[in-house]
Amino acid sequence: MQTKSIGNNGPSRRAFLLSAASFGGLALAGCSTTIGNRQLTVPNLLPAVISPYYLDIYGAMPNEKFPVPAVDLNKVDQQFLRTEVDDPTGEQPGTIVVETSQRYLYLVKGGGRAIRYGVGIGRDGFTWSGRGNIGRKAQWPTWYPPAEMMQRQPETREYAGGMPGGLNNPLGARAMYIYRNGVDTIYRLHGTREYWSIGQAVSSGCVRLINQDVIDLYSRVSVGTPIIVNG
Repeated sequence: MQTKSIGNNGPSRRAFLLSAASFGGLALAGCSTTIGNRQLTVPNLLPAVISPYYLDIYGAMPNEKFPVPAVDLNKVDQQFLRTEVDDPTGEQPGTIVVETSQRYLYLVKGGGRAIRYGVGIGRDGFTWSGRGNIGRKAQWPTWYPPAEMMQRQPETREYAGGMPGGLNNPLGARAMYIYRNGVDTIYRLHGTREYWSIGQAVSSGCVRLINQDVIDLYSRVSVGTPIIVNG
């Protein structure tokens, strides 16, 4: 699948590849040392080369109600960074498709293209699949732990009346509530400050995105948007 960055503010592909090759050569070269009759090469543990474009879109967001800090992109696998790709879903433009096995969420655009976001998904025992729609949206939402969670994790009972929005709120900067046949499924698309968890199966069934990504997705979809979650 061929990918490219969204927007026109990123560096040219040629410049980026030349930079990456130069930097990567240094990282792979490492240094050599001789122990007895054996020569060992120890690689330099240098940070990954990161496009300035990504440094921009994952930078701090100080104008949010609760200022969002920048993402440390050295702690996120770059395959899970937001990008535009050829649409692999075949769904109608405007549809959200979550491929849990791949840890990707696609927002289908026109012209055979889609925006792809990396996500965290439900851990073993909390996975699900099916069709629904976005029944509600909220900025800096209040979090209400489900009854099953309060039974399973008694420490969450102190928030039975709701945990106000904020950086420490499990729903992050935005939430999109998944409904099926007009009924709340209790599953959400939501933000997280734990960006290092993207690409992992760690949630209680919700689909989590980096806060910067969930803010972007939130701005592109409306109530009623269809969503498909594939196992």
